[in-house]
Amino acid sequence: MARNAGGSNNNTPKSNESSTSPAGSAAASAAAAAASAKHKRSTSKSRTFSFNLSSKLILDKWKTLIGCVCLAIASYFGYLGYLETRVNTPYDNQKMVLRTGLDDPERYWGSYRPQTYFGMKTRDPHSLVMGLMWYTPSNLGPGGHGIRHWCDLGDNLDGYGWTHHDGRSFGMQEIHDLPFEIKTSFVKYSSDKQYGGDWTARISVRNTTRAWDRSISLIWYVALDERTNGHIKYVSDDKSPEPGVYGETQGLGEFQVRFHAVKGRILHKSYLSTVAPSLSLLKETIFSHFRAFANKNGNRFIGLPGEIVSQNGLPTTNPEPNFIAIQITAEVDFTLDITYQSTSGFSLGESIPKPPTGRAYTDSLQTKINEFETRFEDTFQLSAKGYATDEIRFARNSFSNMIGSIGYFYGASRVQSVHTQNPVPYWKAPLYTAVPSRSFFPRGFLWDEGFHGLLISSWDVDIELDIICHWFDLLNVEGWIPREQILGIEALAKVPEEFVTQRNSNANPPTFFLTLRKLLSQHKEQLSHKGRFATLERLYPRLQAWFNWYNTTQRGEILGTYLWRGRNETTLRELNPKSLSSGLDDYPRASHPTDRERHVDLRCWIALAASVMAELSTLLGKDDVKYYETASYLTDNELLNKLHLDPYSEHYTDWGLHTDSVLLKHPPPLTAQRPGAHRGGAPHQQPEKRRYTLTPPDYKFVDTMFGYVSLFPLLLEQLDHDSPSLGKLLVDMRDPELLWTNYGLRSLSKNSPMYMKRNTEHDPPYWRGPIWININYLAVKALRHYGKINGPHAETARKIYGELRDNLIKNIFRQYQRTGYIWEQYDDTTGEGKGCNPFTGWSSLVVLLMAEQF
Repeated sequence: MARNAGGSNNNTPKSNESSTSPAGSAAASAAAAAASAKHKRSTSKSRTFSFNLSSKLILDKWKTLIGCVCLAIASYFGYLGYLETRVNTPYDNQKMVLRTGLDDPERYWGSYRPQTYFGMKTRDPHSLVMGLMWYTPSNLGPGGHGIRHWCDLGDNLDGYGWTHHDGRSFGMQEIHDLPFEIKTSFVKYSSDKQYGGDWTARISVRNTTRAWDRSISLIWYVALDERTNGHIKYVSDDKSPEPGVYGETQGLGEFQVRFHAVKGRILHKSYLSTVAPSLSLLKETIFSHFRAFANKNGNRFIGLPGEIVSQNGLPTTNPEPNFIAIQITAEVDFTLDITYQSTSGFSLGESIPKPPTGRAYTDSLQTKINEFETRFEDTFQLSAKGYATDEIRFARNSFSNMIGSIGYFYGASRVQSVHTQNPVPYWKAPLYTAVPSRSFFPRGFLWDEGFHGLLISSWDVDIELDIICHWFDLLNVEGWIPREQILGIEALAKVPEEFVTQRNSNANPPTFFLTLRKLLSQHKEQLSHKGRFATLERLYPRLQAWFNWYNTTQRGEILGTYLWRGRNETTLRELNPKSLSSGLDDYPRASHPTDRERHVDLRCWIALAASVMAELSTLLGKDDVKYYETASYLTDNELLNKLHLDPYSEHYTDWGLHTDSVLLKHPPPLTAQRPGAHRGGAPHQQPEKRRYTLTPPDYKFVDTMFGYVSLFPLLLEQLDHDSPSLGKLLVDMRDPELLWTNYGLRSLSKNSPMYMKRNTEHDPPYWRGPIWININYLAVKALRHYGKINGPHAETARKIYGELRDNLIKNIFRQYQRTGYIWEQYDDTTGEGKGCNPFTGWSSLVVLLMAEQF
């Protein structure tokens, strides 16, 4: 019942609750208040817990976000750092050069210092060096003027160069410094000795005129590189009256250098043993130590003071000399033999073989000369072709100068990319390479070396492969090779500062593909022997990276177009901004550089590279499809004509933002000058000329610059043999009002507005008219190619081939006889040699023109 009563009370309406007792009402109120308070506390706790949870989640999200931002920033800067390091990071693959230094003892010693008139060193990164200086006492001038050491145009010699050199074991050179004729030679004797064996060098001087000056001072020096690990000392005693140098280095072991007067009378001898500040300052060190001496007869001589162990005039903490020079002043005619003898590996008291001197050396040298001349004829067959004796001698000299100018350098280039704020050093590496000119360009140039290889490979495939290996060890991880190699302190001393830094956006024509094409077509049998095939296997991935670098970084806006990067878009100093990366320097392109340009020569170079890569891929059993497809696409004449054939002139041209209406002139003075203001004072210096654009440029074919660039589809043999454009090029090539001369093809048409125009106030025309032998060689080769294919243009090509080849050979030979030199370029109106000399880089290709070896 109670339950029922309770149940009945719970169902009682609220209106009836007021009728309950006061005590019950109070109790109910207290219970309700307690329940309410409990609910509020519960709700408050719930809300607090919910807020704390939400805050923690938000904080965690912020932490995650901040962490992600920090990670992104770190990744970004890490990526920038990665990009910065790519320019000087070596290509990550097996090194190309496997045998160097003493691993190849036959070529360890050599005349690897092409910048000197006569110098010897080893193929060791920190080799000891030796060399010759000379002067006529009566002609010695202030600052060492008159001392001959580095090959220098300012010395105005009447001629110098190797007459015989095989690139391995010997060389012979003639130097004409009137009134003297100086002959230098060396023969190496490897035998079974360690450290590359021995050698003898000879210096012979005779007076070729009746000039009164009958004496000459010869200086032979031995110097240590800044990092050579070793020592040298001067020796001369009663038992061995001839002076000499004893020494020991890590790369040579123990050795002796001795001097033997073979003919003539010595007037005075002296020596200097000191610390030279640098290999680039050896002549200056000699001159600063000259002293006057008098003999017992009262005759006065200029000589050297002996032991002077100081540096820059101050005592040095290192008493060991790094430079020893022996001076012999002699009455001509005079002959001096210098012997280098390796004395390591022999026990005490054991007889050490000595290199020959005197008559024995004469016989040894003559044997080498005879062998060389026989091999030269077997290789190039010039006598069999009917050339006269003096013409064959000229060809031998040209070739010998090429191979005798091969140098060995070591150091690091200075490079820069868009990702580096300042230039950075490349990695240190050796480079074995020929050089364009001993006097003006005694260092490695990328596009020159491909042309050099055409001649060197005809003589010695292994030397050429070694050169290629050294160059491709300079490939970075991007697939880029710096175009100019300025390695070592001696090379750096010859280069203006503005040309030292190499930029990884800038290319150079990939002419090594010319060399490789020749090796694959003419020396395939030789490549299959002596591990040469393995060299190509190692080379292949580097060639792939090199090709990919060109095909991506130099690509234009339209598929199948390319442009040389590096032209200055903002300069007002240049009439037509140079394209140094093209190798053709000031050859006129579009007047206003932009990224929309199309350069026809670069397209042809990449087409050549693709075709050689295809052939090499097939030979090595690699995937060749993409290279054949690329070569086919880039040599498609229809597409080539669409992108590069001007419909009006029917010439192949560049395309870009261009106007012919530009000129160089002095800007007006900033302030007006009062009349007579300069009287009695310094004249007003006129500001440098700047370019003025008279007519706004527009995008179009650069059709007024017919010249070498226009010929590239023909030069690299990419035109169809029956193409009407080939016929047009042949006709215009032979036109004297355009490119034809009696001395070779000029670089720019006579009717071009840029013909023989200066590019700046101070830069004379370079590729704007003069005749260059490398391009003419390609022209002759291409004419021979098209002359052998039956078609509408074969007869014309054969006719021009004969005329052009004949003109080139005759003029280069004529100028050599007249001046004693092969030249960098030739005047298109007179045929006279121009530029620097001797230029026995690609101008030596005249030997292949004579031999008709293409």
